[in-house]
Amino acid sequence: MADMLLPTTVVGSYPQPDWLVNREVLAKNLVPRVRMRDIWRVAEPVLEGAQDDATLIAIRDMERAGIDIITDGEMRRESYSNRFALALEGVDVDTPASVMGRAGKSTLVPRVIGAIRRMRPVEVRDVQFLRANTDKKIKITLPGPFTLAQQAKDEFYGDEEALAMAYAAVVAEEARDLKAAGADIIQLDEPWLQARPEQARRYGVKAINRALEGVPGPTIVHLCFGYAAIVQDKPSGYSFLPQLADCIADQISIEAAQPHLDLGVLRELSGKTILLGVLDLGSHQVETAEEVAARIREGLKHLPAERLVPAPDCGMKYLPRERAFGKLKALAEGAAIVRRELEG
Repeated sequence: MADMLLPTTVVGSYPQPDWLVNREVLAKNLVPRVRMRDIWRVAEPVLEGAQDDATLIAIRDMERAGIDIITDGEMRRESYSNRFALALEGVDVDTPASVMGRAGKSTLVPRVIGAIRRMRPVEVRDVQFLRANTDKKIKITLPGPFTLAQQAKDEFYGDEEALAMAYAAVVAEEARDLKAAGADIIQLDEPWLQARPEQARRYGVKAINRALEGVPGPTIVHLCFGYAAIVQDKPSGYSFLPQLADCIADQISIEAAQPHLDLGVLRELSGKTILLGVLDLGSHQVETAEEVAARIREGLKHLPAERLVPAPDCGMKYLPRERAFGKLKALAEGAAIVRRELEG
């Protein structure tokens, strides 16, 4: 993944401009699972062009901050998962069902009423646009199959593992197309592994491995406790993490700064490269470069530098842009401090 020690990256999302999304609507519908067209301030005929412009802003901010491996900022997404989830055949997006969400609240989700199939590539243009507008290494994110299954109401398969494996098959198809389109790195977002550890232990790794089958590396699985805008009081340990040592992903992305994670758990992920969260997105303060460097040094007590990639805890979608940029700049500068120490 890296031509240097401690390459920096983002988890996925970056703040969408206020002229693109209505943040008041977004705040009332955090991480929507169904279509939320009223989030967009721009009319449908010119929406794609506006999203392109916002993507260019995200790309340039990451480049200006000094980030080594960038994404498109997920500017075209209402949430990290619904752009892909709602583009699939077999899913009723017009008459959603209600299920219990991660926070214990009723949440509207799409209904699975037929066999899950991918009708067309969903994010290929996103990758092509990103690749055409930066010389940096690029990463694209996809919702993972376990999380997709948890964010839907099954009215067809009658078996939650079968549903997850059906999602895994279409994620694999998409991921292979995204690699062919120019993505250097594919990341699967799987926050629900943490929220549903019993089901995750039964078939979570199996579904991830199917989703990454035939996908050239590097590949990543991101596991978190939820956006800081939603979950402020985070546990200090994961309910499902060491099990990911058995998945075929090359890298595991975890949050560690806000929850003050005991980094001793990293020893249980032998052989994996770790995207280590060193930016606390729940804090209104922008970290100094030295604070970031200190968190990276803590990680190096448990991992060799060749297997550590400094990153934010999670996506930055719900942060003010100025704060997000400041944190990314501190991330790049903090990593540079430690890199000089290692190379000096």
